[in-house]
Amino acid sequence: MWNDRNEKQQSMKHVVRNFCCYRERARNYLTACLYLTYRDPIIFDDHKHYAANLQTQPMAAYQKPKRTFEEAGLVDPKTSYYVTLEHVVNTRNQDIYTMIDLGRYFSIFAPRQSGKTSFLYRICEELRDNLSYIPILLSFQTYKNLDVPGFYAQIQIDLYAQILQRLQTEKNPPITEVEMYLASHPLTNHAAFFRLFENLSLHLPSQRIVLFIDEFDGIPRQELENFLTTLRELYQKYKTQEYKALHSVGLVGIRNITKLIVGGVSPFNIADQVKLPPFTLNNVRDLYAQYTTETNQPFTGEAIQRVYESTAGQVWLVNRLGTILTVNIKPDTVEPITAGDVDLAVNTLLLERNSHFDNLVEKAKLYRETFISIVFNGVQYNPDDEDQSWLEQYGLIREAHDQAVVANAIYQQRFVRAFFKETQVETDISYSGYFTPDGFLDMDAVLADFEEYIMRIGVRAFYDRQKPYESTGQFLLTAWLYQFVQGGQGELRYEPSIGLGWMDILLTYHGRKYIFETKLNRYKLQTTIDKAVEQLSKKYLLPERADEGYVVIFDLKTPVGELHEPQRSVRQGKEIVSIIIGIGES
Repeated sequence: MWNDRNEKQQSMKHVVRNFCCYRERARNYLTACLYLTYRDPIIFDDHKHYAANLQTQPMAAYQKPKRTFEEAGLVDPKTSYYVTLEHVVNTRNQDIYTMIDLGRYFSIFAPRQSGKTSFLYRICEELRDNLSYIPILLSFQTYKNLDVPGFYAQIQIDLYAQILQRLQTEKNPPITEVEMYLASHPLTNHAAFFRLFENLSLHLPSQRIVLFIDEFDGIPRQELENFLTTLRELYQKYKTQEYKALHSVGLVGIRNITKLIVGGVSPFNIADQVKLPPFTLNNVRDLYAQYTTETNQPFTGEAIQRVYESTAGQVWLVNRLGTILTVNIKPDTVEPITAGDVDLAVNTLLLERNSHFDNLVEKAKLYRETFISIVFNGVQYNPDDEDQSWLEQYGLIREAHDQAVVANAIYQQRFVRAFFKETQVETDISYSGYFTPDGFLDMDAVLADFEEYIMRIGVRAFYDRQKPYESTGQFLLTAWLYQFVQGGQGELRYEPSIGLGWMDILLTYHGRKYIFETKLNRYKLQTTIDKAVEQLSKKYLLPERADEGYVVIFDLKTPVGELHEPQRSVRQGKEIVSIIIGIGES
């Protein structure tokens, strides 16, 4: 471990000195080193000497930070804290530089505000150190509504300027020759784009253009197939040539472009797939350590872990929490930031209005039922499921152990609240009438007030284009019941799968199970009730070993506001209560 006694002493001194500002951590470290006392008392005595000085040595003063946590757009390491993403590779485990050297075309996909643009800028900066490369970075972010001539005209402006600027830095550049060619070759369509790189291969025989296109999703839809097919043809034509002008291409967006089907074919299936990862725990630790270095304010290990657990490394969330922690929770101090501080920061963030959440909640609304089902049920991950695919591309869900799960704990809390808030569900759950004397839920009272809630909101929520919407009642009931478990007292599952099928709602409160079956009645009310009771008792109550169940019928034949007495029945020793809620239009 250590080569000699002196080396051991010097190493231990160095460690203790680093802890001088953090007394409690130093004491913990010394305790962990007690085993050295027996083997080498002198070393431990030396530790005690430094530990004694902890009581008298002043703590380092707070210093104003020089940089900030970046929350919008490109990260400039001169003004913002920055770390390099780890393990950015293709399916062959090749990193970006290897793919570029091999002349590969690739697609980098990741949700918005996950560090894509900053990652590209860093790659381009490093490629500029190699004079044989001409790194080009375009962005299609504002191109969506351009017509075809306007689209290629804008590419020409940005592309030509970057090529000439790069050639001006070369020692012996053929800049005049290239400049004359570019001046005579306007880009008007995909054919002109193809000819451009054919001719540049002649004018730049030893130069390699590496073309990155950020925000590729902004390409005008009508030109998508032509543009991708042109890139494919350039790749195929020059694949076996060591030197070609367009050496490597990276298309960057939220979608996996290699799987894109246009006109029945995949025009970019020659490309590698690269999924940009979130921050690792080490990334979070290193990012926050930069702030500590500048200010002398540390983060405890538990705080770093709590940030990572809450965000799952989502880049924007990590940076935003860094700002809240250092600006709002514990500003201008060297007092360590703790896990408790992180909890406060997360609560602050959950109540915050910002464009990050606003954009994502609108995307999640497009696939509301799938998202809610994933929140409560642990749905199996299916890469071919269209709803799951879009939710994943927007960064709202991810795959974990073959299950589709919400991307991080903050998203889950924020967006479930947002969906249920739209229902205007709100009641005082501290009301004692909702609970039995032994601390369980009085479900009769809970459902009676739910029926009053339906009366208040009326029937419009149940109709889409004049047709009854099948799942509205189930969703509203789920939102109502969610109030009783969101504080951690229980668990709510929406359409969970069991051995005999899919039940509608399973609520567990203080260990007791409450199982709900919801139905929309269009025709014969009693027939609908009987079928639901039979299904609930045989398929769900028995396998789940639950003693009570609830059938909630949303009845189109009963006008809203008209009350029915609950029906009670016992099947195979199981008590079932049937509630009829009128949603018929008057």
